[in-house]
Amino acid sequence: MRDAVTSLIKNYDVTGRYLDRNAIDQLKSYFETGSTRVQAATVINANAAALVKQAGSQLFSDLPELIRPGGNAYTTRRYAACLRDMDYYLRYATYALVAGSTDVLDERVLQGLRETYNSLSVPIGPTVVGIGILKDMVKGTVEAAGIQPGDWLDQPFDHMIRELAETDV
Repeated sequence: MRDAVTSLIKNYDVTGRYLDRNAIDQLKSYFETGSTRVQAATVINANAAALVKQAGSQLFSDLPELIRPGGNAYTTRRYAACLRDMDYYLRYATYALVAGSTDVLDERVLQGLRETYNSLSVPIGPTVVGIGILKDMVKGTVEAAGIQPGDWLDQPFDHMIRELAETDV
């Protein structure tokens, strides 16, 4: 698991180049937003349970077929597993937010997730919708705490959505 700085330096080291203006600008942006990213992570951590609960409620309101007989969140066990997974996505999005890099998402969340869900007959589409709902709720919660959200807040969620997205959501 790497942060934005170690990823950037590794890429330049592999190619044997000095840091150029683009690299310096990326580092500058990383450090300028560092304190804000940590503040946002603090707000997310303090509200994680409520965020997951609210996102789950909205997901099941938007896609009620998930909690009807035969739906993938029908039964208490499956419902709880869905909320557990949403908590998992939120926690790792927070790690990526602090690191300023999506590497942790690739390594710990996305690698093999599609295959796992397919083998368990878990539809990916509602997962993507749920991550989008979490993103919106996180942005609202962070903004309500007086922190101006930026692209840095969207990045982890957008990365998961992009990597998992299907056309049949």
